[in-house]
Amino acid sequence: MVTFDQKLIEKLNEWQPGGWPVGNLIACLIALVLCVVLVGIVGIERERRGRSAGLRTHLLVGVGSTIIMIISIYGFPAIFEGHRDVARLAAQVITGVGFLGAGAIMHRDSGVKGLTTAGTIWVSMAIGIACGSFNFILAIAGTLLIFLVLTGFRKVEVRINRKNPTITLISNKEVPVLETILKVSEEFDCRVSGISSSQRDDGSIEVTFQAIFEEGGERLDDYLTELGKATKAKNVHLLSHR
Repeated sequence: MVTFDQKLIEKLNEWQPGGWPVGNLIACLIALVLCVVLVGIVGIERERRGRSAGLRTHLLVGVGSTIIMIISIYGFPAIFEGHRDVARLAAQVITGVGFLGAGAIMHRDSGVKGLTTAGTIWVSMAIGIACGSFNFILAIAGTLLIFLVLTGFRKVEVRINRKNPTITLISNKEVPVLETILKVSEEFDCRVSGISSSQRDDGSIEVTFQAIFEEGGERLDDYLTELGKATKAKNVHLLSHR
């Protein structure tokens, strides 16, 4: 099946005034500019939220993927036409960007941060490959869907997490933290699951657990406040992947 954008590229490839492949050059420029626009949308969303990888990082990944995909198509002599795989370089990009995304993931406060940003780095690569392979409609549609997930689905995620949130708190070792957590949770009709504790370098105790509310998470804010008072916690907050 030939799509509209691929048909456009075919026409551009055939345009060679004076024997010069001007159409190919225009096609490559369109791919690069479109990649900057689409990946920029994703990068700006991450930049506004102050994530470790922002606009420039996403643009570098996206544009780099586009360039490599264009090289896969046009960058080898015609004598190798029947002996090369244009998807081979793209496969290496997918593997390489996977390691880059792993660098955005951090273990902190007994939780995992940066998973969403690692995902946006990976999809920026996918958008770049789509642009570099001249699948412009797929790149545009994919970017719109990604932006919807990053913005519109955030409220859905928050609502789900409020019913079964993962909580971490830091308290002095003199306080019977586990006993106090169970007592406060019982008062709020809340069950505690997956509880774990560890001692920090400063001697304080860090506890992480999942709170499961029987009646939903409408009382979550009051629960966190009471939990902080009862355990004399230095810090109480919800964990998220972000």
